[in-house]
Amino acid sequence: MTLVRTTNPLAKSFDGLMNELFNEFPSNLGRNVKENIFQFPPVNIIEKTASYQLEMAVPGMQKTDFNIKLDGSLLTISAEKKEVTNDENAKSIKKEFSQKAFKRSFNLDEKIDAANISAKYEQGILSIELPKKAEVKENSKEITIL
Repeated sequence: MTLVRTTNPLAKSFDGLMNELFNEFPSNLGRNVKENIFQFPPVNIIEKTASYQLEMAVPGMQKTDFNIKLDGSLLTISAEKKEVTNDENAKSIKKEFSQKAFKRSFNLDEKIDAANISAKYEQGILSIELPKKAEVKENSKEITIL
């Protein structure tokens, strides 16, 4: 038995098209689209026992370039790198370095202890520690069968 698959490009929904464009690309191409066109730096979110850790790859920045703001349950991370010209007598023949600004927002739920959020920037990685509330940590328990 032979399976024949036909596709009609006009029958695709908008959601299917967007899914195909952004999620089904090869991983590097999709990442480049997100970083270069939408200017979103890549983010890793890691769950630990006592906290969540948000890691953002933003090389070439300084600590003073970042602005991290918590407004209610919305955590907003933004950065803007100012372009500095050191030598007025020098003329750029080719300039490929770009000074990008970005802004990303994350919704935090009630599990996060907002009063103890901390951040550090080392070697091009912005790490934000989002500690869990104490009552959320104790949600697992052993149940004996009678």
